[in-house]
Amino acid sequence: MSSVLGVIGGGQLGMMLTQASKSINNISKVVVLDPTHNCPAAQVGAEQIQASFDDDDAIRRLASLSDVITYEIESGDSYTLESLQDVVEINPSPQTLRIIQDKYKQKKFLAQHGMPIPDFEAVSSYDDIVHVASKFDYPVLLKARRGGYDGRGNYRVNSIHQIQEALDYFGNTPLMIEKFVPYMMEISVIISRNIAGQIEHYTAVENIHEHNILRQTISPARIPQNVADKAADIAMNTVNVLQGAGVFGIEMFLLDDHTILINEIAPRVHNSGHHTMHSAETSQFEQHIRAVLDMDLGSTKLHGPAVMYNILGSSDFTGEYRYPQISHPASHLVMYGKKISKPLRKLGHLNIHSADNYTVSQLLDILESIKPQASISPIY
Repeated sequence: MSSVLGVIGGGQLGMMLTQASKSINNISKVVVLDPTHNCPAAQVGAEQIQASFDDDDAIRRLASLSDVITYEIESGDSYTLESLQDVVEINPSPQTLRIIQDKYKQKKFLAQHGMPIPDFEAVSSYDDIVHVASKFDYPVLLKARRGGYDGRGNYRVNSIHQIQEALDYFGNTPLMIEKFVPYMMEISVIISRNIAGQIEHYTAVENIHEHNILRQTISPARIPQNVADKAADIAMNTVNVLQGAGVFGIEMFLLDDHTILINEIAPRVHNSGHHTMHSAETSQFEQHIRAVLDMDLGSTKLHGPAVMYNILGSSDFTGEYRYPQISHPASHLVMYGKKISKPLRKLGHLNIHSADNYTVSQLLDILESIKPQASISPIY
């Protein structure tokens, strides 16, 4: 029996979920809820409900059209979704979504279950921040509890003199404060859990950021195997306490002494898993669909090293642009169908992977050689 998959969000992740669904016989159609006309998912065949992610009526309409609802963005109304659990299967559960939507609640939940995390506290005033920052010592990270992605919800406070500046930046947004972690590397593990409890994970990857935006992922991470195994164990423990079905991106900090702390959790497919489209036996997108439909999970075996490079809009340009023209045989270009380039907007990504047994170092050399071809140029 085939199912209709409903997705809250129709951006690039929804686009790639839609594309992956075409190889799964159990899916007859994908319906996405997204406010952008002709969103990326709609461009590759998804039916679109054009409305805000948290529009109550639109979510209910999505539920009426779907057999299973999932997310590609954490912006859905978890309370509306919870009220629909008797109408439609929803994975990950609205309760899991609610925990993850609020970064303070997320950290509190993880702390209650003994997961390794940086020190944190909720704050609501200038005096609160002064008190907690003096306890944690500067620098500290001030974070918006809800919303914010690609670093947009974070503000590093280096001294008491920056606190008011940070408060002005956030306005009336509910906040939390986190002890700054002097990490040596950011890593992540993409892990999946189906409804029956089967769990599979991809090996840990290394993430490199520019302007707080993920720019490059290296698979596998350049870390000892015992450290990669430790990261996988932490990811497995995390999805077990969350009891969620689907793919989860577990972002972590790796310290100099090989301590690993959880940074954040994404209850969905994740940017650092894009390499699996070309480097793994089962992509993270197919795996997510398998998980939420309670199918057997696919193999996460990798065919070899890979590097993912995000193609971002130029910082000094807004407007229509030309797609990059890249011809290297180890390169795989995926563009998201976004008509307008904006500063640092994610417009596509480039996977560097080959069956010719290249090393990570060789793949990075290939990426450096073709980076100029991956830049965005305007159409005048």
